[in-house]
Amino acid sequence: NCSMVLKTLHFITRPLSDEEGNFSLAYIITIHKELEMFVKLLRAIYMPQNVYCIHVDEKSPKDYKAAVQNIVNCFENIFISSKRESVVYAGFSRLQADINCMRDLVHSKIQWNYVINLCGQDYPIKTNKDIIQYIKSKWNGKNMTPGVVQPLHMKHRTQVSYREYVHSGMSYVYPTKNIKAKPPYNLTIYFGSAYYILTKEFVEFTLTDARAKDLLEWSRDTYSPDEHYWVTLNRLNG
Repeated sequence: NCSMVLKTLHFITRPLSDEEGNFSLAYIITIHKELEMFVKLLRAIYMPQNVYCIHVDEKSPKDYKAAVQNIVNCFENIFISSKRESVVYAGFSRLQADINCMRDLVHSKIQWNYVINLCGQDYPIKTNKDIIQYIKSKWNGKNMTPGVVQPLHMKHRTQVSYREYVHSGMSYVYPTKNIKAKPPYNLTIYFGSAYYILTKEFVEFTLTDARAKDLLEWSRDTYSPDEHYWVTLNRLNG
């Protein structure tokens, strides 16, 4: 019952300030368990002027998927990713899940400024207004995806080929004996967080630029590619 959801959970139904109303954020939330935690997270970050893409792990139970769908149906600015992955921790599928949401978000009617990715176990300690003011104060037009040149102890992640294993409730990434080719365009690989705040322009660039596409393909068999993909692209000149 949508009116009950909105009323009992006290979802915010209008922008709380002009500044927030004029600066829309997009969110990507990847989830696979703990429905109640997801609802609490959504309730905390929800604003009617924002847009939310929810990626539900393909491996999640049917009743969990149905429950998420029922909640999402109550909101015009929340949707489930049009393509779902069976996500493996530290696997390429985790990166692909974000990209699937990005492909949907760039076609959203809501003209968002930045995208923030979260997982179902995250929770905000700042308000929507605080986040916007922080973005505007230091990062206007820039991406937040900090990182460093690939450290020696991380080299194994991109030097050998990795594979995802998904079978009867078990999923993990394992190394093979195959040595990987060097990165395309002789790119310097950087490492950082899998979590980011990115401009819409940068998202459009990553979905269309040949270097971004080739790096994505090269990253397909690396370990935890979401920890090097965004930060490496962000370090490209221009």
